[in-house]
Amino acid sequence: MQTAPTRADTSRLYSDVEFLTSLQPARNYRNLTSLNQAADYIKAEFEKLNGRVEEQLFKADGRQYRNIIFSLGPPDAPRIIVGAHYDVCGDTPGADDNASAVAGLLETARLLHQSGGQLRHRLDFVAYANEEPPYFATRHMGSAVHAKSLHDAQVAVRAMLCYEMIGYFRDEPGSQQFPNAQLAALYPNTGNFIIVVGRTGQEAFTQRVQKLMQPAADLDVQRINLPMEMGLAGLSDHRSYWEYGYDALMINDTAFLRNPNYHLASDTIETLDFRRMAEVVNGTYAAILGLQQE
Repeated sequence: MQTAPTRADTSRLYSDVEFLTSLQPARNYRNLTSLNQAADYIKAEFEKLNGRVEEQLFKADGRQYRNIIFSLGPPDAPRIIVGAHYDVCGDTPGADDNASAVAGLLETARLLHQSGGQLRHRLDFVAYANEEPPYFATRHMGSAVHAKSLHDAQVAVRAMLCYEMIGYFRDEPGSQQFPNAQLAALYPNTGNFIIVVGRTGQEAFTQRVQKLMQPAADLDVQRINLPMEMGLAGLSDHRSYWEYGYDALMINDTAFLRNPNYHLASDTIETLDFRRMAEVVNGTYAAILGLQQE
């Protein structure tokens, strides 16, 4: 008798997004009570799994913030990092940005826990504070704190995969926008794909992740590598790992190039496509398993 393949659960994804988007006031860097409620929820979900959970505390402008880290696999093995930020920009519910990604992070950890297989690499699932302004691209980003800690400890990192906005999809032609005509000529103009985003020079890495994701995901998986000076390549937490030479990329629904609710009060749970979000998770789970073998 064959075991059914491990697949993402849309109801669990929905529950995670529902909790995070219900927090009032919004879980931004100023509202520490809500931000800590989000961190507590993530920590409690990780603690339901058979792994190691820790908090990485850090301060920014006199306020204390928390990265929540869940680890599976051999403690001293080279690491694969999977990350997502749990804060929001301003007073928004942040369903796609970035509750969708946190839900994906939690569900990916659940799938790895359920699979029960032997892991060659250590897996660290990291939920970050302070990705949004005013701390974006500063040393006070949670991912910057985490990446520096790995570098300072001389930790070997196999790869870093960043979930950033994975829940908004459209099927209307013309629903996908692009920053220039050159890119528009290369990619679909319908916003129903997910994209693996890396910087120039990481082409082999992004191609590998895309090829591992595609057979397991019931949606189109695209890839792109952009020069760092263009800006679009580094619009999330993966950028923090580039500083130390780690291979890092973003798994993304193209954010404001598709989602009109970006950083607005209209970024609500009703706008998300949980079936396709689950497929993003299925693809990423498969990519992690594939990277584990390398």
